[in-house]
Amino acid sequence: MNLIKALVLLLVVGVIGATAFVYFGVFNAAADVPHWPVVHSLMETVRQRSIAMRAKDIQVPPLDDSKLIADGAEHYSAMCIGCHLAPGMTDSEIRPGLYPQPPNLSQRLNVPPAEMFWAIKHGIKMSAMPAWGSSHDDQAIWGMVAFLQKLPDMTPEQYKALTQSSGGGEEGHHHHHDDAAAGSGEAEEGHHHHDGGDAAGSSKAEPAHQHDHSEATTVEGHDHAAAAPEVPMSMDGLKAKAVPGAEQAASAFHSALQKGDRDAVLALLSADVTVSEAGQTQSRKEYASGHLGEDIAFLKTAEVKPISLASMPMGDSAMVGSESEIRTTAKGKLAVSRSREMLTLKRENGAWKILSIQWQSAPADGG
Repeated sequence: MNLIKALVLLLVVGVIGATAFVYFGVFNAAADVPHWPVVHSLMETVRQRSIAMRAKDIQVPPLDDSKLIADGAEHYSAMCIGCHLAPGMTDSEIRPGLYPQPPNLSQRLNVPPAEMFWAIKHGIKMSAMPAWGSSHDDQAIWGMVAFLQKLPDMTPEQYKALTQSSGGGEEGHHHHHDDAAAGSGEAEEGHHHHDGGDAAGSSKAEPAHQHDHSEATTVEGHDHAAAAPEVPMSMDGLKAKAVPGAEQAASAFHSALQKGDRDAVLALLSADVTVSEAGQTQSRKEYASGHLGEDIAFLKTAEVKPISLASMPMGDSAMVGSESEIRTTAKGKLAVSRSREMLTLKRENGAWKILSIQWQSAPADGG
């Protein structure tokens, strides 16, 4: 009986003490005051075990698909780098004021993919980690998980190249054609295509098809919108012959365009390829039914001087960047542009296929 009384008394004292602790604000809720070590250790253990138990039955899909990784890179760049950083970043404006400090995901962490998925989808209480599942579907979240498997091994240049290529339409990427353009045999002033053929090739090399209209000009049915100034597409991290097979596929794509071989062009495009045109993203079907024919018509008269072609491996995918000088003549006036192209390719049944195309051009100095 005395033991029971003692336990009841101890319970009452504990409740009173806990109530006083809360009511008188003994606990400091400020984010710039760390938890007591014992509290920090307890909360970390609770968090880890809570996530592990709830993620144990999650089925992890294949995470090496290049399109899934590219989609995840786009989401990560838009939503996550402020807290979790990226290659080349040491801090951000918001990060120093967060407690607990978010992990730097550009460094390798020993976190299973299933637990990453659960944390991204459901968020974490009493932290700055939101529940992205309230605004994104599971496919988008798995894309971020897939990207995070690659992120720790990326250089700043590789990260920049991947997030640029996955970001959809490029600012300043304007390519406007009227219907008459497809049948026009005259080169359009300001219509810039880009060659990615071998840098040692001839001046009539295979075009790495780039589009941008840097001057406001209307020529023979083509409406050319003025392109806003933009930072040149980065080729950092790419090296010549780093992925020879992908570079060969890119060159074959350029050659097919130059020759006007529609079937060969389409054979090199993945079924889910995305093509940036006029600030929009086109599907394979949309590109095939519209701009492909117009591009082929233009390239019949363009003189292309290749400058560089380089690549970068990304697991089962690769990026191929190229630069060239394009010369066209309309009504006796020469137009010269410096163009850049970034292709993302992936292996499909042992062959390299183009997954995305990104273009950027500007008038060449003195052009």
